[in-house]
Amino acid sequence: MYNILICDDEKDIVSAIKIYLASNDYHLYEAYDGREALEVIEQEEIHLILLDIMMPKLDGVQVLAQMRKNYNIPVIFLTAKSEDTDKILGLNLGADDYITKPFNPVELLARVKSQLRRYMELGSGNKQKQVLKVGDIELDDIAKAAFLMGEPVGLTPKEYGILKFLMEHPRQVFSPKQIYGQVWEEQAYGAEGTVAVHIRHLREKLEVNPEEPRHLKVVWGQGYKIE
Repeated sequence: MYNILICDDEKDIVSAIKIYLASNDYHLYEAYDGREALEVIEQEEIHLILLDIMMPKLDGVQVLAQMRKNYNIPVIFLTAKSEDTDKILGLNLGADDYITKPFNPVELLARVKSQLRRYMELGSGNKQKQVLKVGDIELDDIAKAAFLMGEPVGLTPKEYGILKFLMEHPRQVFSPKQIYGQVWEEQAYGAEGTVAVHIRHLREKLEVNPEEPRHLKVVWGQGYKIE
């Protein structure tokens, strides 16, 4: 089953698209502004996004620019405008297709199926699960290798496990016990000190200035996150 995010500030349009796609084997998520869309993308495994351009808080172009830093999910822009400049701007930023409102349900479904097929058959769907990227850090889970600005970085198995876990959940905060339980897979005795040492080593290897980290952050009293 494919997970599709529908994001439009007009609830009637979201409801209509859900009806058009309901007969297919899709799990549908909803968002009504750009911020909601980014929250869903971070929390769920999304395979395709139908994204309105004109929205409050964050518009579709801003959402696309932010998500392209970390995700390779195909995006179909929904736009009420027909100007070529809007379409070109969206495609240059990394949109995969666009459709102008009001749209034909048959055409919409055809475009959805086409993007999902390309995404999965060409390996992009698998690539997203196997190659993680957050800022300047990239992790290839097939090769079990980490890279900083394209240069390989040597990590111990535990350092790699911590990095992978945090990169799979960017911007989410995890306590030392949660990290320890995921990586060591055992009771979290002495978790706080052990995890802190490994985070320090990761910062020394992955941060330009370990004292002022850009990626591996501590949230005092709560835990660690990557951003």
